[in-house]
Parts: sequence; C-alpha cells; structure tokens
Amino acid sequence: MAKIAVVDDSTATVTLLSSILESAGHTVFSYTDASTVEIELKKENPQLIFMDIVMPEKNGYEIIRALRRDNQMKTIPVVIVSTKSEATDISWGKRQGAVDYITKPFTPERVLLAVSANLKS
Repeated sequence: MAKIAVVDDSTATVTLLSSILESAGHTVFSYTDASTVEIELKKENPQLIFMDIVMPEKNGYEIIRALRRDNQMKTIPVVIVSTKSEATDISWGKRQGAVDYITKPFTPERVLLAVSANLKS
C-alpha cells in the first residue's frame, strides 16, 4: 500500500487518522511539530500528505506553499484536514496547492475516499 504522512498538532487527530489509514494497510508517518515537518517529509518522501491548517510555528498553508516550491516534493498530493469549513477556506486551501479538503470532524469513509481519489499509482 502507500506511504502517507499526517501533519497535525493535535495528537488525537494524528492518532485517529493514523488508525484509519493503517487499518486500510497504509504505512503512516505522523508529525506534530510543524516547525521541522518539511525536512522530515523530504526524508520519508510520502505518496500522500494529510495536513492540518491551524498549527503553532507554521500553518499548513505555509508548509504547502513550501512543498510546492521544492522539486522533490511539489508533485506529492496534499489533502487539507481542518476545522475551517467555510467555502472561502476550502477555496483558499486549494489555491495554495491542496488537491482535496476534509473538514473536521471526519468519517473513516471520507478519509479513505480522499486516499483513493488522490493517491498516485
């Protein structure tokens, strides 16, 4: 299956997403420290990234923009997972480079749908 990264400052969200993804057979790398996540993501080179927006140090938008500027990371699909649920939030997230947007609270089905829709073969 796929190598998937989960980036969220909430350990509860990281645990829940990891559980959903691992139960579907994926390998999950989780990160709760946004300040160093870009370096860690380059080491693991995931096939898909689930990214929170509201985090201390750096927000998810900043990280997505940095990934899109990096030749190694720019084609990795990023799915935003956030409590920010307004249409403008979703539109802005996609303008920053996200391929999909999931609002919290989410269902396992929605997470796995995002994987199947956005995972590159």
